[in-house]
Amino acid sequence: MSDAVSFRRMTEADLDAVLKIEFAAYTHPWTRGIFLDGLKSYEIWLMFDGQQQVGHGVLNVIIDEAHLLNITVKPENQGRGLGLKLLERLMSRAYELGGRECFLELRASNQSAYRLYERYGFNEIGKRRDYYPMAGGREDALVMACTLFE
Repeated sequence: MSDAVSFRRMTEADLDAVLKIEFAAYTHPWTRGIFLDGLKSYEIWLMFDGQQQVGHGVLNVIIDEAHLLNITVKPENQGRGLGLKLLERLMSRAYELGGRECFLELRASNQSAYRLYERYGFNEIGKRRDYYPMAGGREDALVMACTLFE
């Protein structure tokens, strides 16, 4: 990883590159339609390592409550601290927008994401039964929350 990690807002022109990363990273990825709708309603940020797009995150802030809707790092770039950098950037942006607490859901089986959120300061506050689709059925979501600071 170079020191040249940068961020910028997503535009519609970025859609194909974002979908390529999304589809590589997840068995049940967000669709083109979800991202197009998201561009109208949410803040979608892209992360670059040098010139290479390596991840994206989707944030929604309503009054003082932030929701992290998606955070994705390209599979071949995972395990190098980029997820934490992206999370830090998104949480900083949520605070700038007035968010004072952030909530998220993740698959109960996603231990690497769980550790990332825990390391940042998120705590598990609940569970949504059968929230996510999976091969042959449904999977529970864990709900996590974190207080945001400057």
